[in-house]
Amino acid sequence: MAARIDAHQHYWNPDRGDYGWLTPELTSLYRTFGPADLAPLRAATRVDATVVVQAAQTVDETRYLLDIARNEPSVAGVVGWVPLLDDDAPALIAELARDPKFKGVRPMLQDLPDDNWIANPALKPAIEALIAHDLAFDALIFARHVDALETFITRFPQLRIVIDHGAKPPIRDGASGWQPWADGIERLARLPHVHCKLSGLATEAAPGWNEATLRPYVDHLLAHFGPSRLMWGSDWPVLNLNGDYERWHAAANTLLASLSETQCAAVFGGNASAFYRL
Repeated sequence: MAARIDAHQHYWNPDRGDYGWLTPELTSLYRTFGPADLAPLRAATRVDATVVVQAAQTVDETRYLLDIARNEPSVAGVVGWVPLLDDDAPALIAELARDPKFKGVRPMLQDLPDDNWIANPALKPAIEALIAHDLAFDALIFARHVDALETFITRFPQLRIVIDHGAKPPIRDGASGWQPWADGIERLARLPHVHCKLSGLATEAAPGWNEATLRPYVDHLLAHFGPSRLMWGSDWPVLNLNGDYERWHAAANTLLASLSETQCAAVFGGNASAFYRL
């Protein structure tokens, strides 16, 4: 049986001091989260391995995650952060790629002041280094980033790209936020080397969400990306702001119940394994 993989989760220690967004006001998140915290949740949901994704815009945090990964068999891969516009970015990517668990990079596009940053042609040397080392690219976006991201994606057809958290649909806004997001998903899904993570949806919903709340969004992602380009992720522990690991895992299984056993195995592990070269 194929390994069950959580394609998107985080480990952090606020004492490290480089998580600009992680403040004491986020009381449920403002503590260290490590493999021992996730282990019972993985056991309860029979998740074999995970992809740990950066949460700070520093190379130091990337090295911190790789250190965890070296000592934790359940971490199958790390998606880190690299200053992609720096002159030494290609050399840094080459260095990090020597670690077998370094699988890709994620600039935090949603937090950058310039929504068009990703369309900058000056990114080319770093992106070509990612391609040369067979690394992936996580795109953390909202619908407002689709134009610029489409330019980027078209420029680098050899780059494996995954959209994080279904491009963060504004679920709590109801019908008013549907169309820009839905149109953006349709455009991105037309590009065959783009994948999408079925993750982060609970965080974008209002408190008290249930399967019915999320169904239109999951159905839309499934209709356009299909079961061969979707990968399930928890976004734990951010998920704890508006849900929990077992509940989201169960909801995703319910929402994908129309899929065949083979298709479910792909969404819940096989696609992530192939995409990230795990």
